Amino acid sequence: MIKTIAVIEGDDAAPEAMKPVVSLLESLNIGLEFVYPEVGEIAEEKTGSVFPDEAKAIIDRADTTFFGSTSGKSGASLMYLRWGKETYANVRPCVYIPGCASPLANPEGIDFAIVRENLEDLYVGVEGPLEDLAPLSLSGRNIRQPIHELGKGRYAIKAITEEGTERVVRFSFELARKRAKTREGSPKVTSTQKHNMLRQSDGLFLDIATEVAKDYTDVEFETYIVDDFACRLIREPQKYDVIVMPNLYGDILSDAAGGLVGSLGLAASGIYGDHYAYFEPAHGTAPDIAGQNIINPTAALLTSTMMLEYLGFSHEAEKIEKAVFRVFAEGAVLTPDQGGNATTTEFIDAVGSAL
Repeated sequence: MIKTIAVIEGDDAAPEAMKPVVSLLESLNIGLEFVYPEVGEIAEEKTGSVFPDEAKAIIDRADTTFFGSTSGKSGASLMYLRWGKETYANVRPCVYIPGCASPLANPEGIDFAIVRENLEDLYVGVEGPLEDLAPLSLSGRNIRQPIHELGKGRYAIKAITEEGTERVVRFSFELARKRAKTREGSPKVTSTQKHNMLRQSDGLFLDIATEVAKDYTDVEFETYIVDDFACRLIREPQKYDVIVMPNLYGDILSDAAGGLVGSLGLAASGIYGDHYAYFEPAHGTAPDIAGQNIINPTAALLTSTMMLEYLGFSHEAEKIEKAVFRVFAEGAVLTPDQGGNATTTEFIDAVGSAL
């Protein structure tokens, strides 16, 4: 059965990683069809919209979307892939690849996945001037006067819902069970949030995670305050399996996790909902190296393996992952960020040869 993948290559240096990865996937000859919805500035010039209806229809017809990093107007399509498709679980694996340039003295054995709730928290985007809150006469637990009297400034609303928390936590426990089939040790889920200060919002996240854990007696459950956990993640990253957290903390700590194993150039991500998923490498657009053909395509490659597994091609996903590990282990063809002098396409060619 043909599987259709909508490809949005992204901005700056991102297409330089995406294009050769798509070519590698095409060479597998496993029944993948790639379509290219026009979004962003190109679409705006032709249609007057940065995300025209035809692009939306192409995404809707596709089995999934492979999205390169964006810093521009193509971000409108990303908003649709998140909120329009209700992709609520942002999964960021963090795995040490022997041979990569990790800053840690002992990175061996790092193998965990951060699950970031993807739709709520401060990312609901409700902000405004403090004076707009005057009719509500709100005061906080730690201040006596109404918030709007603090001074001239702005506010942002943090929203944590019961439904949103429960579904991402259940997703995390199911992921831990799945990972346990292919890795050593018992499955474990770690929840982290700032429940000591944000007792109502983050406290709700913790309460629901603790309640959901009761349905998974085969999975170990633990929880930490997020600032304490940030220290623990750096000091003992090998101790973790699946880590679930609200949106903002997940955004920050998943990038920090990329630094543990080497760089964001190694960081894959898959974003899942109940009826759709899209896949986006976390390396960013790297505008400083655009046009030089030296962006590290490892993040895009490992993201593509998550996508292949989602589409039912687990065997091919495993082959690509093993090929990437082999290229790093040999160390002869690495991009500059990993201490080598290979181009992006040379690295991809080496992975293709290792296949």
